[in-house]
Amino acid sequence: PVAAAPVAAAPAAAAPPPTAADDLLRHFPTEVRQAYTRLRDTGDPAAADTLVLAIVADFMPHKELPLADTQALIADLGFDSVALSEVIFFLEDLLQVSVTNAEILRVRTIGDLRAFVRAKLAAQAAAPASALRA
Repeated sequence: PVAAAPVAAAPAAAAPPPTAADDLLRHFPTEVRQAYTRLRDTGDPAAADTLVLAIVADFMPHKELPLADTQALIADLGFDSVALSEVIFFLEDLLQVSVTNAEILRVRTIGDLRAFVRAKLAAQAAAPASALRA
């Protein structure tokens, strides 16, 4: 008689692998990661603002400065072109948007950046709908 092979126990359900956004946001506080989830799931503009402020604070050369919409990224907060590029690249990767050099040049303040991100997200949300109408 042939002995039956032992039946292996079913593997426990593995946690889903981290997404690119999970990797990008891993060092941010829980409320920032939750804001990203809310933005992704609902398009909540306030969630986008939370993300932008957290990202600016994370890349800001002088972390002790408070953030306000009227503050210039370069003149007031000490960003240089490299640090500003890092913020833009981070936003592109996180939000899956493309940013041109001409667009970057128009962003001077935190308020400009918040408005820019909201406009990019609105255009991104509208793009599939307009593609369907074509």
